[in-house]
Amino acid sequence: MRAGWVLAGVLGLAAVAVPCALGQSSSRFMPLDSGFGPLNPAPPSVPVKQLIREFVAKETQFSEAMTNYTWVRTAKVEALNSDDKPKGEYYEVDAVGKDSHGRRVEQVLFAPPSTLMNANVMMSESDFQDIDHRMPFVLTAQQIGEYNVTYVGRQKVDQVETYVFDVAPKRIVKGYRYFDGRIWVDQRDHQIVVTDGKSVPDDLKRGQEDLSLPFITFYQQVDGKYWFPAWTHGAGWLHFEGGSGYLSENVHMTETITYTKYKRFGSRVTLIFDGKKLKNPGKAGAKSGQPGQSSGQSSGEGQPQNPKQ
Repeated sequence: MRAGWVLAGVLGLAAVAVPCALGQSSSRFMPLDSGFGPLNPAPPSVPVKQLIREFVAKETQFSEAMTNYTWVRTAKVEALNSDDKPKGEYYEVDAVGKDSHGRRVEQVLFAPPSTLMNANVMMSESDFQDIDHRMPFVLTAQQIGEYNVTYVGRQKVDQVETYVFDVAPKRIVKGYRYFDGRIWVDQRDHQIVVTDGKSVPDDLKRGQEDLSLPFITFYQQVDGKYWFPAWTHGAGWLHFEGGSGYLSENVHMTETITYTKYKRFGSRVTLIFDGKKLKNPGKAGAKSGQPGQSSGQSSGEGQPQNPKQ
């Protein structure tokens, strides 16, 4: 979320300065639910380096396979008041796929005007990139060189036996964002089934803060072989530093992303929503996707169960 001063006149309102600061998050991780069993630090049955190579290879295959699917992504971000009721909201539904030239496209299906400014906050470009690339985190052969991956142990998540790894960027390159957190890898399929962490780095410059909430993403098995993102949820208190003309503030934020209607397509590309064929995504209402950079609904509505075999 973006921090800083924004001229409300740019949004068609009175031309007065409004403080829009999202500051430090109260946590780095989302809490785990009862579906996570005890963590066993016992080493894996194969060398850790071999295990990492194997699951990175599977993640690379998954990433390539996902380009042959269409899906619907629903994003909801809320700023809550002192009673934890929505004070402002960003909401958008997109159909995601690729056009006849193989380029990723996103067609906007529903996007009412954002009311986050009611809470003096706004979405930043980093937030949109996080929704596209970091929340549905994939660790491919192209990205592995940018991360330190540390084996933590074994853990059962519902009925899925997993290996657990901590993932952190080796270094931060200016202008790029990275995932920093923990991943759970299915012991049988060698694919990520849960991620928990946040996007980094955070911009702490007073008056220009641009920080993110911690989030957890659960994946679901599609077509019996690929683990695709199913549900992401982030929540926390964000602290805003005071500045000239505005006071420091703590704001409670939530965000929820759902990924539904996965459908594999062949050489002929068709985006489908609610059983209806969508217009050519290259026309009005579509937005071109950006290549991946290595860089909410608080009620839990639409939340799937934890990964199941």
